Amino acid sequence: MLELRSVSKTYGSGAGATPAIGEVSLTVRPGEFLTVVGPSGCGKTTLLKCMTGLLRPTSGEVLLDGRPVTGPPADMALVFQEYGRSLMPWSTVRKNIMLPLRARRVPRAERERRADEALAEVGLAGFGDHYPWQLSGGMQQRVAIARALAYRPKILVMDEPFASVDAQTRADLEDLVLRIREAHDITIVFVTHDIDESVYLSDRIAVLGPSPTSVRELVEVDLPSPRDQVATKRLAEFGELRTHVYRRIRRDEAGSPPGVASTAAPAPGSAGEDAERVGSAS
Repeated sequence: MLELRSVSKTYGSGAGATPAIGEVSLTVRPGEFLTVVGPSGCGKTTLLKCMTGLLRPTSGEVLLDGRPVTGPPADMALVFQEYGRSLMPWSTVRKNIMLPLRARRVPRAERERRADEALAEVGLAGFGDHYPWQLSGGMQQRVAIARALAYRPKILVMDEPFASVDAQTRADLEDLVLRIREAHDITIVFVTHDIDESVYLSDRIAVLGPSPTSVRELVEVDLPSPRDQVATKRLAEFGELRTHVYRRIRRDEAGSPPGVASTAAPAPGSAGEDAERVGSAS
């Protein structure tokens, strides 16, 4: 559904040029939940901006359903980390959700219906006439998710959306996103720095290397569904996958040479052949 072909990004030019993305090739399957993890500062957000058309790659291309992405696609919605900056404090919750629907020329009655349905789905029925500043951080992020839902995208991209909330709210929002994905069959690309979160949510994990980043490994997550915050995280397979991803990132942080595939035996459920293929190509 979404394909990155040899995407690279360099900021500046000449002697002052700073490479942020070395070369990334990656395919996102229709209907899957793909998380992206990597060392701090490795270029996850830059990659996301290239993926969503907010930033033009220096080289390579991004395709959505086979069409080049040259700007934010109509079939894609993005949820940012800074929910406080993505919501307009002077507009009600309902109007915040309805805003992108106006750009699509959705009739007002339909906009209001979608907004109220989305609010109910994220557990905020009855809060449409409140203002964002009257809500807690977790509730504001639910509003941002509701806005994306009302837009009805084919693919939802989320940039560390739960990094600024407390642990309990984070767990609740993780389960909310999984329920939404199941109910609407949305393809989700989720950028996070939290390894436990990546294992809990994903069908696959793309592990990035240090800046200038590349895909070091693709890890298949074959955990039973539906996921549960207690039962899933008690599984031996969950711990093995978490350890595998953690070691992969720490090995890269310690300075393993680019292009060297993992020599450790993959944890059960990881993509052994995929990892070798990606590692040797990166």
